[in-house]
Amino acid sequence: MTSRQPARRSLQARLALAYAAGIYAAGVFVLVMVAVPLASIDAATPKGRPASSAITETGPGISLPQLLIGSAVALVVLIPVALGLGWYVAGRFLRPLRAITATAQVISAGDLHRRLDLGEPTDELTELGHTIDDLFARLQASFDAQRHFVANASHELRTPLAGLRTLLEVALADPDADTDTLRSACQDALALGAHQERLVDALLALATSERGVTRRDTLDLAHIVEEVLATRRKQARQKGIDLAEHLTPAVTAGDLKLIESLVANLIDNAIRHNHAGGHVQIVTQTCGTQVALTVTNTGPVIPGDQVQRLFQPFQRLAPDRYGRRDGYGLGLAIVDAVAQAHHATLTAGARPEGGLSITVRFAHGSHPNLP
Repeated sequence: MTSRQPARRSLQARLALAYAAGIYAAGVFVLVMVAVPLASIDAATPKGRPASSAITETGPGISLPQLLIGSAVALVVLIPVALGLGWYVAGRFLRPLRAITATAQVISAGDLHRRLDLGEPTDELTELGHTIDDLFARLQASFDAQRHFVANASHELRTPLAGLRTLLEVALADPDADTDTLRSACQDALALGAHQERLVDALLALATSERGVTRRDTLDLAHIVEEVLATRRKQARQKGIDLAEHLTPAVTAGDLKLIESLVANLIDNAIRHNHAGGHVQIVTQTCGTQVALTVTNTGPVIPGDQVQRLFQPFQRLAPDRYGRRDGYGLGLAIVDAVAQAHHATLTAGARPEGGLSITVRFAHGSHPNLP
């Protein structure tokens, strides 16, 4: 706090000097405008003769030397007056800014719930205060989301670790454990380890997506969808789900790996949260200056007010509806992060008969305003 005080005084001093210079320049200008005409009149008057009867009737007047001395004294006196006025005006202008700075320091020290709440009048400083309030509101939301994410991630990672420890403790505590029992325990432990490994991979994918786009390549969404579908058809057949695609060229620009992750998570989510005999439809198309990817799937009926919640990390809608707990609640969060990184528009809606319809719109690859 004390280390910043000299900087504030130096700013007031610089402003005071600037205001004083303006006041002093105005004073010099006024004196010059008054003194020059008087000096010219005195110079034009012949020695020993009055300038005119009108002037002689009013008294002796002011001689040129007296005028110059008086002007010099006035200019000297004007220096401290100008500095004093400049310091006062600078202080008045900086007082609201100092209040903003002091409150912002309190907020940045840890009280993110506090706001400047500047009222009238509406001026540049008030607009600055509103901008700072908006910034702190976004920071508070970001920190709250980060704390919530860390808490959920810790819980999700702790669950398989606790299960693995329990499994091993039971196997070791059994005095009659034979080779088959230990082998079964090892297989269960490997399954839990694989589950944890996939969860870590999903967390890394989410973190990579939130980091943003580091490179942009021209790519075709239809081609990416074809490659992803080629690796998911067997899984869909095993679950009795029909995959239907209507793919037309949809060229955009972006990070290939991130968009592949977006497509894969959309399709995996559509297959995972479906029912036997259901279907998934994938459509790619070009619409003017945008290209769109739409994934529609059947499944359980989702309340309309719960759709946006599914795009938050670790959010699952009725995971045990079918007696299973598939996924990690990160798939749609990764989709949302990739869409934001590419400045894409993401829309999702619940279908009345069940399931979701999700559309992601990217800028066309040849569009001149592509970010």
